[in-house]
Amino acid sequence: MEKILDFIKQNNLIKPGEVIGVGVSGGIDSMSLLHFLNQNKQQLDIEVVAIHVDHGIREESGDDARFVVQKCKEMGVRVYKFSVDAPKIAREKKISIETAAREARYGVFEALVKKDIVDKIALAHQQLDQAETILMHILRGSGLAGARGMEPIRDGIYIRPMLPVSKEEINLYATTNNIEFVEDATNQDNTIARNYVRNVVMKDILKKWPNAVEKINNFASAVVDDDDYIKSRLDINALYVEDRMVQMPCSYFRESSAVYSRMVFKALSLIGVNKDIERKHIEIIKELATSLENGKKIKLPFDIVVSKEYEYLTFVNGYVEKPELSRKLKCEEFDATGFGKVEVKRVRTDNMKDKSALYFDYRKVPKEARWRYREDGDVFEKFGGGTKKLKSFLIDRKVPVRKRDLIPVLACENEVYVIAGVEISEKVKVEDVATCYKVTVYKD
Repeated sequence: MEKILDFIKQNNLIKPGEVIGVGVSGGIDSMSLLHFLNQNKQQLDIEVVAIHVDHGIREESGDDARFVVQKCKEMGVRVYKFSVDAPKIAREKKISIETAAREARYGVFEALVKKDIVDKIALAHQQLDQAETILMHILRGSGLAGARGMEPIRDGIYIRPMLPVSKEEINLYATTNNIEFVEDATNQDNTIARNYVRNVVMKDILKKWPNAVEKINNFASAVVDDDDYIKSRLDINALYVEDRMVQMPCSYFRESSAVYSRMVFKALSLIGVNKDIERKHIEIIKELATSLENGKKIKLPFDIVVSKEYEYLTFVNGYVEKPELSRKLKCEEFDATGFGKVEVKRVRTDNMKDKSALYFDYRKVPKEARWRYREDGDVFEKFGGGTKKLKSFLIDRKVPVRKRDLIPVLACENEVYVIAGVEISEKVKVEDVATCYKVTVYKD
C-alpha cells in the first residue's frame, strides 16, 4: 500500500492543505483507503473526511450506513451521510438502478465540492477494477478512449490513489490493520454488467492467465501513451466553442478515424460528456457529416443533439425545445429563451446608423401582430421584393437548424414582418417618416 504515496506524488493527486472526501461504501476497498489516508494525513498535510451515500436499494443499506458512521467515529474521522432514492430516480428517468445510483452519488460529491466542504473526492478503485473497466469498455466498442481505463484524476476533482494497488495487497493491508468492513449482497448479482465481468468473465480469465490483471493494466498504460501522442497532433483550435455548443468542421471526416474520432470525443468533452459514447455513435456521426442533407440531426445519450449545418457539425448539450413567446409590439426590452435579449425602441430616421440593428416602420405593422416564434406556413416578403416561405428564407440566409425555432419574429397570422437579428419585410420598410422602430438583439 505504500506505493499509494508515490502514485499520489507522481500524478499530483493531492496538494497540501486540501480536504479530501473519501467515498466510503463500507466495503474492504473503501474502508482500506479511508484508513490509509487517515494514517498518512500528517505526511500529506491534508484533512480526511468520509462520505457515505445510502442509495436506498437494499433493506440492509441502513445497517451499512450505521456501520460506516461507527467506524469513522472510532477512527476520529468526520463523516457526511446522505440518503438517496435510486429506485425512484431510475423509474422517473427510465434508466437502470445502477446508473441512477451513480448519478445520485456523484451529484452528492459535486455538491460537496461546490459548497467548498471538500476539495477533492478520493475513490477506492484498484487494479482489478481498472482491468474490469477496460474489458467492459472494449466489449462495448469504445475504442482506445475506453481502453485507457480510468484516469488517476478526473475533472481535477476525482482522484483514484489506489489504481496501482492489487486486490491481494488491499486484503493483506486490511488483515494487518484489523480493518472491519461489510459485504454488499448485490455484488453477487450477475445480472449487473460489472458483477458479471468480475464474477464470471474475470474469474475464468484469471484461472487461465493468473497475471491477466497486471497485463491488462500494462496494456492500458501503453494505450495512454499512444492516445496522448495522437491527441497532441490534433488542431483543437478548429473546434468553435460557445456555452453548451461546439462546432466541428466536417472536413475532419476526410481524415483517418484516429483523427476524427478523437475530435468528436474532444467536442463532446467540451460540452460535458465524457462517457457512454461508443464506436457505433462515432460511425453514425460520420455518416451525418459526410451526408449531403443539410439540417439533418441525430440524438445521442445525455440529450446531446448533433446536427449538420452546411460545412460544420454542431454538438449541443441539452437540446432546447421551442419555448413560449407572445408579445404585442411596443417599445420595450424582452428576453427570448435560447436566443437572447431583444430591444425595441423609437428612433429618428435621420439616426439610422447602427448597422447591427434593424429599422422598420411600425405604422405599417397590423395592430394584431405579435412577437412569437416561427410556425408552419409562415411567409416573408424579402426586402427588395419576392415572397418566400420563412423556412426557405432562413435556409437561404444559412441560419442553422438549431436556431431557426428560437428566433423571435414579428408576425400577424402567417405574415412575418420582422425576423429579429436577421431582416425586415419589404412591407415595413422605412420611407418618408420622421421616426421608426429600431430592433437590436443582444445574444445569449
